[in-house]
Order: sequence, then C-alpha cells, then structure tokens
Amino acid sequence: MRLIDTHSHLFLEEFSEDLPQVIERARAVGVTHIFMPNIDSTTIDAMLSACDAYKGYCFPMIGLHPTSVNTDYKKELDIVVRELESSREYVAIGEIGMDLYWDKTFLKEQQIVLDRQVNWALEYDLPVVIHCRDAFDYIYKVLEPYKNSRLKGIFHSFTGTIEEAARILEFPGFFIGINGVVTFKKSHLPEVLLKIPLEKIVLETDSPYLTPVPNRGKRNESANVKDTLMKVSEIYRMSPEAVGNVTSENALKVFGMLK
Repeated sequence: MRLIDTHSHLFLEEFSEDLPQVIERARAVGVTHIFMPNIDSTTIDAMLSACDAYKGYCFPMIGLHPTSVNTDYKKELDIVVRELESSREYVAIGEIGMDLYWDKTFLKEQQIVLDRQVNWALEYDLPVVIHCRDAFDYIYKVLEPYKNSRLKGIFHSFTGTIEEAARILEFPGFFIGINGVVTFKKSHLPEVLLKIPLEKIVLETDSPYLTPVPNRGKRNESANVKDTLMKVSEIYRMSPEAVGNVTSENALKVFGMLK
C-alpha cells in the first residue's frame, strides 16, 4: 500500500509526547511522505524541528494561515519572505487562503495576504496549499487572474459543491485535497467525488483535526489517512492499492517530486 499525507500538523503540541510512535504508525500503514503546512511565525521552529528529525519523510511548507492575519500581517509576511530567501528547502507556500467562518474583520487583509503569497509561489516556482472556509467566491476572485499562469497547488480539505470543484479544476495545476470529512455520515462529498477524476485527488489528514470514521472524536494522525483511502476506494469502486498509487503520484506531481 502506498500512501501520502499531503497535509498534517504533526509539529503541534498535541504530538509532543509521542511523535516517534505517530511516525512509526504512519510508516506501518504505508505512508511514504508527510507534508507539513505552516501556520504563522510561532509555528516555524516546531515545524522545522519535526521535519529535521524525520528528514526525507516529513517536508515543510512556509506561509501565513488566514486565521493568523491581523493588523500585524506585514510583519508576518516579512518573516515568510525571510524564510523563502533562506537555505531551507520548503516544498510549498502554505497553508494560505481565506477563512471567514469566525470573523470577517480582516477580510480585505486576508485577500491582500493571499494574493501576495500566490505571487511568491510563482516567483519561487512552488505550489500553494489553499485553506478555504466560508470564502470560496472570495478566494476564486483572488486566484482568477492567475488562471493562465504556472500556478499549481492543492485546495486543501475540500468540502464544497460539484460546481466549486469544477471551478477549481479550471486551473490545470490544481488538485483537490480529501480528508476524513468524506467518511462522516452527513457528508455530501461521496456524491461530489464521483464528478471529480481520481487523477485530480490527493489524500490528507489535517492532523490533529478531522479524524475519519471509525476514530472520529479522537486525535487525528497521519496513519488515519488509510481510513480516508478506504472510503475513497469504495466511492470510486477501485482497489485501495490502485487509489493509493494514483493519489500518491498526484501528490508527488504537485510537490515537484515525481521521478
């Protein structure tokens, strides 16, 4: 079984006591790569420490998460630039995007921050990893001018409609990230996925959040990407091995690691 977790926050304090065991469980189910999205300046050191400890297995991204955008956003962006200019080997600009679920106070600033980071993705030839919560139309409006550019990336934790999926796939270099939400009883994602080619899907956990059934309610971890794989295999009526291979190849393609 070949699996890749394209989105996992294993550097957070939820894993401070047992990260080696978490990594071991991921390896045991066939996970070959874990990609780690940054949140803001407060998480960079912990993320890099985890990636250094598991070099060649865990890979860091750099970016400013939309829920961390406030009046200090320029200082935060300066830190993102500093990291991009450093010798660190970041594999993507992420996690970036817009989140209007809790608060719309910094809507304009979130748009500015997203656009700036999309430009850096093009400048440094890196994919973007997009976070979207109650903000699809706003994000699309920011991304639309780049439709004919080299922009590529993942629309992380997709929970949208068939129409929204179609709009994402107007960007040839974009993939759709599916996690434990697809296993939830009331999820509409199984119907949506049937309209999306498997060649455009990558798997993720968003650990420690969004744990798939049958462990919903517990802390999520990268090994649980296998539960999402099983559900996706059921939806596409394909073997888990086939779905694992296709989604893993998609992930390596978007992160520029396909050999």
